[in-house]
Amino acid sequence: MAQPIPTNIITGFLGVGKTTAIQHLLAQKPADERWAILVNEFGEVGIDGSLMAGSNSEDQGIFIREVPGGCMCCTAGLPMQIALNMLLARAKPHRLLIEPTGLGHPREVLASLAAPHYRELIDLRATVTLVDARQVSRGELLDHATFREQLAVSDVIVASKADLYGPQDLAALEAFLNASEGLQGRALYPVEQGALQPAWLVPATRQDLDKVPPAPIMSASAAAETAEPELPEQGYLCMANQGEGFHSLGWIFSHSWVFDEEKLLAVVNSIDAERAKGVFITDRGVAAFNKSGDVLTRLELDDCLDSRMECIGRNEQALSGLESALLDCVIAR
Repeated sequence: MAQPIPTNIITGFLGVGKTTAIQHLLAQKPADERWAILVNEFGEVGIDGSLMAGSNSEDQGIFIREVPGGCMCCTAGLPMQIALNMLLARAKPHRLLIEPTGLGHPREVLASLAAPHYRELIDLRATVTLVDARQVSRGELLDHATFREQLAVSDVIVASKADLYGPQDLAALEAFLNASEGLQGRALYPVEQGALQPAWLVPATRQDLDKVPPAPIMSASAAAETAEPELPEQGYLCMANQGEGFHSLGWIFSHSWVFDEEKLLAVVNSIDAERAKGVFITDRGVAAFNKSGDVLTRLELDDCLDSRMECIGRNEQALSGLESALLDCVIAR
């Protein structure tokens, strides 16, 4: 690649709308450009990549790769470096967007991208941090270290889901930013439906990364770490993860399985977790479900490689009966 690739990190806590925001940016992509998206998820089962791929394709110049299983910079950063190198080689993109998990460490992601071996490939631009002002006004995240780090590395702060705010929510966020060291005067834009503007991607990242150790160069022998798991004979696989005070439970189901959508919607709507996402092959077509708090949304997709579900919550016991409930929704195998 003759020129370094303009690269933006789109970060924010669980359920803040990062994937929706990236989808909005993709809808504004110039037709003659190729864009690459590297998606990182806390759970072991990647959902966002399937969701994006279901409504975007490489024929449209959109290339997507996932790094599931926690912060992409953990395990010496090898999963991220492997996935990123493969993505850049395949896409040869005009722009790169990176979505770290809502429970990850964006400062370490920035440090990895600023490492010497990426210096001629990556042109770091603005880091955009999405915040749901309702969580701030309720005080839910104010002491969470990851939330504060996401704000600290930001060049642009986006108050997402502004159409759902109460009268005092945005004012509470502005007061919090003005009272926080280093955040005074940071650009703040309220948006609805993830409506990020391409102009916000331009400013160069200005955060001081000197205190973060440089990321090591990856070992070629570690490539197997990013491979998709094989399904056992029973036709599905369950995987779990935990960290940062949260637990995740996820499933991958065979492509041949078909789910009863009406029953599935009832199951997803009953889940007691901070976040629940899924992509399913149902009797009504391929659909993605996204539950954040008490709000459940459904999106029709063109296709998917398999059905999969991921739940993230603080209460591990609340997820204990979910597998049985999902299996009860299967109507064809």
